[in-house]
Amino acid sequence: MTLAPIADPPGSATAASTRAARFVLPPWAWALLVSFLVSAAILLPFAWLGSASGHDFEFHAASWFDAAYQWHEGTFYPRWTAFTNHGFGEPRFIFYPPLSWMLGAFLTLLVPPVWVPVLFILLTQTFAGYSAFCLLRRLVPSGPAILGAAFFAANPDALLITYIRSDFAEQLAIAFFPLLLLAAFKLLDHIDAVSPVRIRIIHFALAFAAIWLCNAPAGVIATYSVAVLIAWATVTQGNESLAIRGIAALALGFGLTAFYLVPAAYEQRWVNISQALSTGLLPSENFLFSYGNDPDHTWFNLIASSCALLLIFALGVGALLSGRFAKNSAEAVSSSPRAWPALLVLGVAAVILTLPLSNLLWDYLPEIRFVQFPWRWMSILALLAACFVSATAINRRRIWIISIAFAAISIPLAWFLINNGWWDPDEMPTQKSFVTQGTGYDGVDEYDPLGDDHMDLSQSAQAAVLLSADPDDPRPPLGRVDVQQWTTERKQLRVRIASPGRVALRLLNYPAWRVTIDGQIVHPDHAEGTAQMIVPVPAGDSRVSIQFLQTPDRSLGLMIFSVSLFVIAVLLLLGE
Repeated sequence: MTLAPIADPPGSATAASTRAARFVLPPWAWALLVSFLVSAAILLPFAWLGSASGHDFEFHAASWFDAAYQWHEGTFYPRWTAFTNHGFGEPRFIFYPPLSWMLGAFLTLLVPPVWVPVLFILLTQTFAGYSAFCLLRRLVPSGPAILGAAFFAANPDALLITYIRSDFAEQLAIAFFPLLLLAAFKLLDHIDAVSPVRIRIIHFALAFAAIWLCNAPAGVIATYSVAVLIAWATVTQGNESLAIRGIAALALGFGLTAFYLVPAAYEQRWVNISQALSTGLLPSENFLFSYGNDPDHTWFNLIASSCALLLIFALGVGALLSGRFAKNSAEAVSSSPRAWPALLVLGVAAVILTLPLSNLLWDYLPEIRFVQFPWRWMSILALLAACFVSATAINRRRIWIISIAFAAISIPLAWFLINNGWWDPDEMPTQKSFVTQGTGYDGVDEYDPLGDDHMDLSQSAQAAVLLSADPDDPRPPLGRVDVQQWTTERKQLRVRIASPGRVALRLLNYPAWRVTIDGQIVHPDHAEGTAQMIVPVPAGDSRVSIQFLQTPDRSLGLMIFSVSLFVIAVLLLLGE
């Protein structure tokens, strides 16, 4: 007869240890929890100071509320804004990638306005820490990987963005950088991967596209970063197939962004995009520790440069102490031996691009000038520093030392940034009121249609006003204009006048607008000095329709995007 095992009494030590074992968190859960707690700690000042209203805060907050307003109108993917330039609009959503303003718009539907930036940052930095752990756990053991995740979630660049810059789109894009680096390492055989090459190409393309769909400058940085990695792997391993893999993965990634990137690239000719590189925004004016005639600009550049210097220092010290490159060190060859030299090469390239000696590269490398600020390469330096800090912490005796050093640097830096930022508890309700009350908000120079000076537009213009057919005659024709429909992308008017005239609209002229009068296409004029749309109207009773059309470039972008999805489906089915 077989005897059943005798169960331990409920209060025994063995039973207690068994229950405790059941609740031990796996490493990924610890990484997620630590990333959440670190992100929450970053946000503590928001509890008593209000929103950190940084350089780009109004731009992003206004975009969130504008997009959410258009969702209520039934437009899922807006292209034109409803309330920029105090109601005249601008094609902002054509040129600014969608993921960040869609996430922000979604959050405005869930929580009160004051909580939206807090929740956005909490989600983004928690995700950033966890995605860093996903990369680091392939390079180092779980404990150091968790420490590296905490470092990445609260690195100096993250603190600068949170407290001073408020560039929510770039912050979200940076959170995807670890996943892109992980996918690149798998693709280039720097990390052992069990999945076939076709699956690795898909993973790379998805991470790459996600960054571009968050923030264009981050997309440029990501593109050049992986280009460095692909070139390094091809040369050092003497394997041309790695270059082919990399090019294929990049092509697929760009294909997934085509619905945004093709219109954004093509329609630049319709706006004042050159204003994105006006005085103060040029790379040559923003190298580390650059000085200019604007004291505020110089002061901020000094702050950003100091944050970059801290990351360069962490990267350099981590590389020296980690033992990754010691010839006689077992650690140098024990984990992903190809990855560490690639990380260091990328780090050196990123450092060079923050310094004036790289000025020729900023002048001649395609599109890199639209990164604007060389210190933006902190986004890559922060991730690389996290990698080498984690590698240093493999030695258990160093974990506490590194943790204390990290806190000793991060807390004073955060305190300094908090006290040098602008805080406003009413900022989010104010931004929302611009939409709910219909007063609108200021536009930006680079998205202004050609021929327009948005600073000259009236802030209290009516939706439609009758004008004389003769621009020199101030007297409008007898009659009336009735607005029958006025949504962001469609306007319907009924005009009844005794003699020919014109209708001035609270709308900027742009090639994507189609204007018809009683079904016949007409070409609108614009006011002198601005691009305010003015429509000539015949005498009698007319119906005027203005509609924002799907332009050929947007159709082409959607077609390329669809083909890319089809390619992914084929690659997935090849393994079935």
